[in-house]
Amino acid sequence: MTIVLRAESLSRTFPSPGGDVLAVRDADLAVAAGELVVVAGRSGAGKTTLLTMLGGLDRPTAGRVLVDGADLADPSTDVTALRGPRIASVFQTAGLIPVLSAAENVEVPLRIRRVDPRERDRRVADALRDVGLEEHAQQRPGELSGGQQQRVGIARALVTAPGILLADEPTAQLDSETGAQIMDLIARLVHDRGTAAVVVTHDQAMLARADRVLELHDGVLRERRAAQ
Repeated sequence: MTIVLRAESLSRTFPSPGGDVLAVRDADLAVAAGELVVVAGRSGAGKTTLLTMLGGLDRPTAGRVLVDGADLADPSTDVTALRGPRIASVFQTAGLIPVLSAAENVEVPLRIRRVDPRERDRRVADALRDVGLEEHAQQRPGELSGGQQQRVGIARALVTAPGILLADEPTAQLDSETGAQIMDLIARLVHDRGTAAVVVTHDQAMLARADRVLELHDGVLRERRAAQ
């Protein structure tokens, strides 16, 4: 088992007029390649804060986040250079560019990396096929359903073959049936590609897709106990 993402004693404190707020408290986490870890918890439990630290978008007050031996919490680490090839994110809304087709939206991160056009075309076609949207490649976001837009967002996240996928409430804006399909899709792609994934959610129906479930309560991260 190869550990791809590791957090050690991760804490994040935010100042407030009433005193410091400890959003995440001494969290430890290790995620292996091909493992889907779901972090459950109520709104305001600190899930998004945890995810932004794991992705290098926010530095912790204390602790480390290790990716490829580099500590994302270390001010000397070039987080931007590391995030691009290694870490991809999926959010509550797909965040697609309205004037671009599905294929063009998926292509954006490859253009940023100046991938050869023929290679770009191949990767985009493969990514859209993986999410079942090859027949919708030329449609714009406004012509797609919410679930289809989220599939395009997933294809865009995975088209660069990142080692780590972070998803923040990816089904929150979808109906229960479509949300289940999206989680099934994420689970299949994670296992097929050997990607390490962390998904945060408060949707209890999503937990069955996880290889492992953690709970975040008042900033404290713990393994979910098996039902008695």
